[in-house]
Amino acid sequence: MAGAAGLVAAMTTGGDAAAMTTAPSVRGGGGGEDRFARGELRGVWIATVANLDWPSRPGLTAAAQRSELIAHLDRAVRLRLNAVVFQVRPTADALWPSPYEPWADCLTGVQGQDPGWDPLATAVREAHDRGLELHAWFNPYRVANHTDPTRLTASHPARLHPEWVLPYGGKLYYNPGLPEVRRFVQDAMLDAVRRYEIDAVHWDDYFYPYPVAGQEFQDDAAYERYGSAFADKAAWRRDNVDRLVREMGERIRETRQGVRFGVSPFAVWRNKATDPAGSDTRAGVETYDDLHADTRKWVKEGWIDYICPQIYWHLGQSAADYAKVLAWWDQTVRGTGVGLYVGEALYKAGDPAQAAPWQDPAELSRHLTLARDHEEVAGHIFFSAKHVAADRIGAMARVVADHYQDRVRAPR
Repeated sequence: MAGAAGLVAAMTTGGDAAAMTTAPSVRGGGGGEDRFARGELRGVWIATVANLDWPSRPGLTAAAQRSELIAHLDRAVRLRLNAVVFQVRPTADALWPSPYEPWADCLTGVQGQDPGWDPLATAVREAHDRGLELHAWFNPYRVANHTDPTRLTASHPARLHPEWVLPYGGKLYYNPGLPEVRRFVQDAMLDAVRRYEIDAVHWDDYFYPYPVAGQEFQDDAAYERYGSAFADKAAWRRDNVDRLVREMGERIRETRQGVRFGVSPFAVWRNKATDPAGSDTRAGVETYDDLHADTRKWVKEGWIDYICPQIYWHLGQSAADYAKVLAWWDQTVRGTGVGLYVGEALYKAGDPAQAAPWQDPAELSRHLTLARDHEEVAGHIFFSAKHVAADRIGAMARVVADHYQDRVRAPR
């Protein structure tokens, strides 16, 4: 442990930023050498919703916010990462001067208030100066982490178009079943693609909301208006999300060449007991059925450029074993041309509420060792930046010591 921590502490920003290679010094089997010669993604999520990672609290000065952001980028370089996934549209608002949506309240504490600088512009420039990719992370449908529209700024699109919004599970969401909503959220996100040299558009796991016991997502009116061609509401909902994904991919390519489109879903598409094509799992949530997100289809159709399933379980977990879920995704992307990165639950390492494997600093490192035997895996993204910084039991330091001995380029 001390050795791993010492290795990380000894890294220098300038030297690592200048010494980018194309292949890591640690390689496994499964054809890994050729694969990693093409590059390996090593990323970290920087979450801004509810100030999870950045800024540390709302209301900091612009200079203090910028300093905290730069610290996250510099740490990524020291740890020999090569990408940051920066949340720029956390709750139907923006971390850039958007003509579509208000400034995010995580900046000043007041939604719509100009923070006095452009965080996205700064993040893109400073990341690129350090040899880091900047993946702009958007949440398509979440409007607020409460159900009171009057708490939104008066000019918020959700207040100007209350017919677009539905409350569910203590939150507000745009209704995915409305074509005008689908077009609007695409336009809002594409504004950033058009104006900034981001490397990728990144979505997380929120499409239709996660089920809440005893509650119904009240989209009957939209279903009656638009769903007559479908066998049931579930099929119509999946088509709504399919359209969002397919259209967004097409519009990104039309807007700026070279910008990739990636999605980071909950990692179980369907359990094998539900569908023979599913994974050997017994997960309580299946994206196809519960979130109406047919993540497997998006890969098979090539609508996205990469997928990053959040395999947030330990090796040997009874309901969803990391090894079994990883193998399923490796097989699923094979032959599609879609990149496969793995979302890693660094936040669980050392959490006393988690199972025994998460108390072992080597658990995450074993994940990466296993992944090197799966030909399609081209990297990992760690959740999240504040846990990378704290590194409670040295799990991230162990990953760096075991796997990130050289700084490498991200795959293209």
